[in-house]
Amino acid sequence: MGQLLVVRHGQASFGADDYDVLSPTGEEQARVLGAALADLAPDLVVHGSLVRQRRTAELLAAAAGWDVRLREDPRWNELEDLAQFAAVSGSPDGLDRDGFQQWYDAAMARWTGGEHDHDYSEPFVGFRDRANAALADVADEGTVVAVSSGGPIAAIASVLLAGDATTYGRLLPGIVNAGITRVISGRRGLTLLSFNEHQHLPPELRTYR
Repeated sequence: MGQLLVVRHGQASFGADDYDVLSPTGEEQARVLGAALADLAPDLVVHGSLVRQRRTAELLAAAAGWDVRLREDPRWNELEDLAQFAAVSGSPDGLDRDGFQQWYDAAMARWTGGEHDHDYSEPFVGFRDRANAALADVADEGTVVAVSSGGPIAAIASVLLAGDATTYGRLLPGIVNAGITRVISGRRGLTLLSFNEHQHLPPELRTYR
């Protein structure tokens, strides 16, 4: 039986010139996660090609004391949502926090709705399927830790729960940085064992973006 731990990267640098780097909080989250998983002996650590994902994988592996190979697979990457959404829903530049959230929620609903797939470089169904394909491809490699992002994690969990785009939308906002989603692989296929574990993080390290 295989065990797959899909973890979200540490907090990125939201609002900075380069979002795709871990914040100091994100680096600490990765180290705390590694310490919490020190008793695990993974056969593989896989991560997306984004800087925040790769750096999280490096920090947690070092903190855990693992001598394990790291593999990059861009299928674990987050959706490039803002660029796609802005191309069809207008730019969110200049909006305040509430205005941005309203814009984002409407753009997300349009993307997941399935009626405008031709407007997007990566429609929702394609995004969902590539995340689940990445999971399936490591299901038989023993104990695997995959460092990804909120979107792929929500896509994987919603499929394993036999959910739909609505399920995806409900799962996504609550995924914690450096949280753990556990999947087991056995004779019955892939089964979601737990979603978004974050008890290893003290309250001051629990962040959502």
